[in-house]
Amino acid sequence: MTLLDQHCTRAATALPADAITALLAEVPGWTHTDGKIVRAFALRDYHETIAFVNLLAAMVHEQDHHPDLLVTYKECEVGFSTHSVDGISQNDFICAARANALYAGRPAA
Repeated sequence: MTLLDQHCTRAATALPADAITALLAEVPGWTHTDGKIVRAFALRDYHETIAFVNLLAAMVHEQDHHPDLLVTYKECEVGFSTHSVDGISQNDFICAARANALYAGRPAA
């Protein structure tokens, strides 16, 4: 089952470092830094950036797993961690894979 086929659960547990490293290979563009997984998405302009943020907001609301966002004119940096486990869980990778799919499928792609 791929990450895109999974849904976030409340029964998340913190992943060990080797599992984080292995799962990073499944979410291109993401890195593990400062206790979270992070990716900066490059966009054409502010309008496209906000459109992407709105798509992302709908997805994370549906998954009930919300990231840290840094939004600038042509970029949206997304950071996932699981506060309830004080670490990184499978939920973070599920949402990272879904964010990648949203980015790849956006109208400007």
